[in-house]
Amino acid sequence: MPWKEQTIEMERREFVERALSGIESKSSLCREYGISRPTGDKWIKRALAGETLRDRDKTPLHQPQKIDPEVEAKIVACRKEHSFLGARKIHKVLESQGEIDLPCHSTINAVLHRHGLITPEASQMATPYKQFEMPEPNDMWQADYKGHFPMRNGQECHPLNILDDCSRFCLCSRAMPDETFATFQPVLIELFHEFGMPKYFLSDNGNPWGNGQRQGYSRVDVWLMQLGILPIHSRLHHPQTQGKDESFNRSMTRELLRNVIFDDIEDGQEQLSKYRKFYNEERPHHALKLETPASRYHRSPREYTGFVTEWEYPAQRKIIRVHGKGHFRWGGHDYYLGEAFSQETVALRQSHREGYLTIEYREFRVGRINLQEQKIENKRAYLLNGDPRSK
Repeated sequence: MPWKEQTIEMERREFVERALSGIESKSSLCREYGISRPTGDKWIKRALAGETLRDRDKTPLHQPQKIDPEVEAKIVACRKEHSFLGARKIHKVLESQGEIDLPCHSTINAVLHRHGLITPEASQMATPYKQFEMPEPNDMWQADYKGHFPMRNGQECHPLNILDDCSRFCLCSRAMPDETFATFQPVLIELFHEFGMPKYFLSDNGNPWGNGQRQGYSRVDVWLMQLGILPIHSRLHHPQTQGKDESFNRSMTRELLRNVIFDDIEDGQEQLSKYRKFYNEERPHHALKLETPASRYHRSPREYTGFVTEWEYPAQRKIIRVHGKGHFRWGGHDYYLGEAFSQETVALRQSHREGYLTIEYREFRVGRINLQEQKIENKRAYLLNGDPRSK
């Protein structure tokens, strides 16, 4: 006789009383009441403990958070507008827009799954990782061109992206017609006026800022040193040196460039400017604990005047003028430093290493002369004092 719903507690008490009387075996009583032996033992144990024999509430103590349909619609809309945002960033974006009583990240994630808005690519890209960063904004800027691609008018666009290393703030995302010094320099001067100057400027070895570090210095290198900025180049074939800029380029490709085709440079600039504003002011960043880059960035105190000051070398240095083709003579031999140094003065001093002379340009070490082999080695700029790579 299985339990009857209307007298379930009474029948369980009756079962317990008969079982405890010892007149009938527990096994035969279980068969009579249509229950298993463990169930019979459970009811006996509860009765002896003075507990109720009614069915307990089986509602889980922790239920999935119920979500307001209007909030769910906003989550879905945010994801559809910005398909690259995960649950935590969607929560942050909606919170910044004034939404309150938002569900937890796991509930938002469940909403995205329910609406088919989670892709394998999105899951992979949502995994954060730790990177090295400079301690303060404007300690170092990173610059890179995001390749080039055709526009509808048949011309090519070369997006130039410049990021602050510490805050990840995008200082510039500019639609450029090429990758030359002539078009790059005015953009950087514009940034110097708006944001001040960095201490260090990191770039790869391509145009316009690099010469592969084998043929001498670029015009960008020398110009930056004239302004007191240390140019740093990533190692050849090691783009991970510029990890933050490379990461920004990937995000821009995934979140913007895959979805649009620019009509021309003007249209491209409009699209890039919108993305830059969103990236800086709205898009939460994992490395910034879901804060925005704009919340971490501030202007540099190093002002740009547009003037290159005269430089006085210590008296014990030998002052040499570089000729028009980038060469200078010393000890009866000709040495090539780079055409970018044309008509500039450099200083020579005895190196700590026997058989070498150190070449200085203003406050930087720009190479050393191997006197035995009569050639310049280590054509990379280093600060004479406080170079960040010596830390």
